[in-house]
Amino acid sequence: MPFRAFLAACLTVFSAPAWAEEQPAEPAPVEVMVLGMYHFANPGLDVVNIDVDDVLAPRRQGEIGVLVDTLAEWRPTRIVVENQAEAPALEMADFDRTEELLKTTRNESVQVGYRLARQLGHEAVYGYDEQPGEGEPDYFPMGKVQAFAAENGGEELLANLFAEVQAMAAEEQARLPDQTIAESLLTHNDPARVEAMHDRLYYSLLKIGDGDAQPGAELNAYWYMRNAKMFAKIDMIAEPGDRVLVLAGSGHATWLRHFVRHMPGYELVEALPYVERAAGL
Repeated sequence: MPFRAFLAACLTVFSAPAWAEEQPAEPAPVEVMVLGMYHFANPGLDVVNIDVDDVLAPRRQGEIGVLVDTLAEWRPTRIVVENQAEAPALEMADFDRTEELLKTTRNESVQVGYRLARQLGHEAVYGYDEQPGEGEPDYFPMGKVQAFAAENGGEELLANLFAEVQAMAAEEQARLPDQTIAESLLTHNDPARVEAMHDRLYYSLLKIGDGDAQPGAELNAYWYMRNAKMFAKIDMIAEPGDRVLVLAGSGHATWLRHFVRHMPGYELVEALPYVERAAGL
């Protein structure tokens, strides 16, 4: 190498700023798996509901065991469930009663979330649900949407949307008796299907309004707010390097997945391959 080129190379190396060598390593990302669920305990809280047979029956308990064993292969370090819990710890107060609850409680938080956490030796399960308190808005003001539609000619749009959801629920209801638990969760964890239905239903409601009163837009904004607050609670729980399993009604999955994909320091892990494996596919 000619002397001048050698000298220039040395000067380049030794004149590099010291801070370039002292940058801290990027923290490990928080990996999040959003497991879309339907409600095992038939609470009747959704716009359209399905009737679920008894998940405490021996057949269903065995199927839940297969699902939990498959999810355990991912080795989640934290499990969060769609329940309210006291901040800032957000720990579920009844997790220490898991053995008793597994025999008496039908909801998916216990049957999947608590069961898996106990199997993995976790010390806590966390709740991230958000419900309006005193003075806070209704996060799903469908009544205002329906009232506006009735007075301004939007009833046909709403009727068609509700009919579409009811038809899907009826199809799901008809399949349930012959499906395993994992098989019944396949559609709830198909990202393309879940996101397409979310967009179809929620964004169609933007048509309900007249520019001054816009109840369809407000419903979308409040629904976003609820899901944003739910994800903010997950962020309170998660630490760099965690693998967080989020049990969520599949109606929340689109926004929760959105936040995981766009929040710095987070990575989305798809649940569908694990559900497929539990279903024997």
